[in-house]
Amino acid sequence: MIKIAMLSFWHVHAKDYAKQALEHPDTDIVAVWDEDADRGREQAAERGVMFYDDLEQLLAQPHIDAVIVDAPTSMHHEVITAAARAGKHIFTEKVIAPTTQECLDVLEAVEEAGVKLTVSLPRLNMPFTLAVQNILNERLLGQLTLVRVRLSHNGALPSGKAPNGWLPPHFFSLEQCCGGALTDLGCHPMVLARLFLGMPDSVSTSFGHITGREVEDNAVSVLRYASGAMAIVEAGFVNPFSPFVIEVHGTEGSLLFSRHDERLLVKSVKLQQEGAPDWQEQELPAARPSAFEQWVSHIQNGTIAEENIRLALDLTRLIEASNLSARSGTAVRLSDIAEQTGGTENER
Repeated sequence: MIKIAMLSFWHVHAKDYAKQALEHPDTDIVAVWDEDADRGREQAAERGVMFYDDLEQLLAQPHIDAVIVDAPTSMHHEVITAAARAGKHIFTEKVIAPTTQECLDVLEAVEEAGVKLTVSLPRLNMPFTLAVQNILNERLLGQLTLVRVRLSHNGALPSGKAPNGWLPPHFFSLEQCCGGALTDLGCHPMVLARLFLGMPDSVSTSFGHITGREVEDNAVSVLRYASGAMAIVEAGFVNPFSPFVIEVHGTEGSLLFSRHDERLLVKSVKLQQEGAPDWQEQELPAARPSAFEQWVSHIQNGTIAEENIRLALDLTRLIEASNLSARSGTAVRLSDIAEQTGGTENER
C-alpha cells in the first residue's frame, strides 16, 4: 500500500485527487498539510488522518511514501523540491512551476532523489486526443497548417448561488496563481497544441479582463512555427456554454472535434471515394489510464513518466512565454527562454 499525504487543498481539483487516492486499491491517504491550517485541519478531520502544520515535520515521517501537491502555484517550487529531497514520490497539478528555471530546479531535485513525478495533464489520456494523434500519424491531413484548441467555463461569472463566480476567490490572486485563465485552464489546450505541432518559434498572447479581476479571465495565444504553421490556444472563465473544441487543418484535410456532441469528423483528399460521406466520423479509442493511475504504476514498477514530464516542462515554457508576451505586448521567442535557462527545445 502506497501511503500518501495531501499537501494542501488550495486547488479546486484537490478533492478529486484525494478521491482517486482513496478509491485506488493500492493507495491510501494518511496525512494532510496545508498552508491554510484551518482548511487543512478540516480536511484531515474529514478523512480521519493526522494534520501537520509543519511541512518539514510531515515530510520527515518515514511511513509516508508519496505526496499529492495542490498548493498554490507560487509555492510549487518550494513544496515539490522539499518533497523530492525528502524522498517522497510526487503527483502534482499543472503547471509544475511558474517559470522554466523553477521547473528545471524541480526536475533536477526529482532526478537526484530518484522519486517518481507525474503531472496531472488529463486530456493527454482521453479518447479524442488519442484519436487525433492516430489521424496525424497516418498523415491524413497532409502538412499541418493550423491547430485551434479552445477550453472555457463560467467560473468567474456571477450566479444566484455564487455572486462572485464558483471559482474560489484565491483563483483570482496573481500572487498565488501566477496567472489566470491561461495559466490554469489554458494549460490543457496549450499542451495539446504542443502535442500536435511541437514547440513553436514564438508566442503572442493577449489577455482580457471581462470581470475586472486581477488576473485575466479571457485569453488567446498564437503560436508560430518555422514551417509557417500556427496554433491558436483559447481559454476563459467567462463562457457558460462554450464547448471544448479541437480543430486541426492541413494541406490535404481537416479534423473537427467538439465536446458538445463528442464526434470527431475528418475530411481528407486521401479518404474521398465515390459515394463516401463528405465528412467521415472517426471511432474514438478507449482512454488510457489516468495520470494518477500512471503515477502509481511508475512507483510500483520503477519506471519514469518521460513523456508526461517532457510535455509538462514544455508547457511551463509556453505558459511563461505567454505571460511575458501578454505583459510586454510583443511576441516572445521560445529560444530566448531556452537561453535564459540553459534548456533546449523539444520538437514533436
